[in-house]
Amino acid sequence: MLNEQTLNQLRALRLDGMVAALSDAATHITASELPFEQRLALLVQREVDWRDSKRLERLLKAARLKVSSACLEDIDWRASRGLSREVITSLAGGDWLRHGHNVLLTGATGCGKTWLACALGQQAARLGFSVLYTRAPRLLQELHVAHGDGSLGKRLAQLARLDLLILDDFGIAPIAAHERNDLLELLDDRVGTRSTLITSQLPVTAWHAWLDEPTLADAILDRIVHGSHKIALKGESMRKLTKAV
Repeated sequence: MLNEQTLNQLRALRLDGMVAALSDAATHITASELPFEQRLALLVQREVDWRDSKRLERLLKAARLKVSSACLEDIDWRASRGLSREVITSLAGGDWLRHGHNVLLTGATGCGKTWLACALGQQAARLGFSVLYTRAPRLLQELHVAHGDGSLGKRLAQLARLDLLILDDFGIAPIAAHERNDLLELLDDRVGTRSTLITSQLPVTAWHAWLDEPTLADAILDRIVHGSHKIALKGESMRKLTKAV
């Protein structure tokens, strides 16, 4: 058996996956029957798996997904929802994130927009992308407060670095002039390089009127809509259907 000094040295090198593998009696017995190169490969793979698991754990914690259990494997595919397997499969691959494209999820209240947004957020984290979920009204309020305490620039820079920003409940309440300006700044930092996923009860065609200022509305929507993936959910409220089961 390995002595404690060797295990401590591995811990000092932050090779916790190897420590776990070497401490696993079953693995140790199996590995002892293998040639040295295969034993080493087994230990390295355990370390890689350990680090991948810890990284995903950190990404999901930082994402603050509203529905942490949501995942693409559990999607309700009933035809009445208007979901395309082809579109979701394509999004699951992550190319939209690699190219800084946006996803626009619209539909009536209760149709599963937030759940699907969180499922896509979890998939993004699995692929190694940084994610943050927030409600659009809350983020705009946060940015308004940041004006007062001088932290706006720092906060916008943090948001600009996120691979995926999920803005839930976009357009749910009237928007103020200062919020339009902050929204434009937020989106301008991300356009073409980082992805934004927006959910809204309003159809995309109604967003210009909601923004209520033609010049800024044109600028904001140009940064959101161009080259985006649009999903319009249909059907009955998923909350009602779930309760009925």
